[in-house]
Amino acid sequence: MEPADIPGVVATAAACFPDHFEAQGCFEERLALFPQGCFVLASGEEVRGYLIVYPWPAGAVPPLNSALGGLPDQREAFYLHDLALQDPLRGKGHTRPIVEQAAAMLRAMGGRSLALVSVNDSVPFWRAMGFEPVVPDASLTAKLASYGEDARYMVRAL
Repeated sequence: MEPADIPGVVATAAACFPDHFEAQGCFEERLALFPQGCFVLASGEEVRGYLIVYPWPAGAVPPLNSALGGLPDQREAFYLHDLALQDPLRGKGHTRPIVEQAAAMLRAMGGRSLALVSVNDSVPFWRAMGFEPVVPDASLTAKLASYGEDARYMVRAL
């Protein structure tokens, strides 16, 4: 991902996650903080999908549509912020390769786990990618509430 890709990332996010708005500044900050964890799928200059991952404490969920302010120094736990593909590309085999590429990169950096919040009834999809739901404690349950009723915290060992 490059800075010029951000408008396409924002448009893709809005189309894929209409109930989970995040402003352009969120994506710009994540790219600035951890560029090696930001990927796009493009057709020419048009962004058709993206994946964003960065270091984040295990068991924690970043608030939606907010600045992180920085990243933790540890590089054992990572958070998959988003994986989004525009409708015409879904089901065409694009997701597994980028998830596996990101996982391999994180393992090479010393990563031990990758977590995410599943939304839009996507638990079966993420299970197929090796993630398992985690029973949340009260604090995590409260944080998941902003993601919607079907939000589930899931983790994959790297």
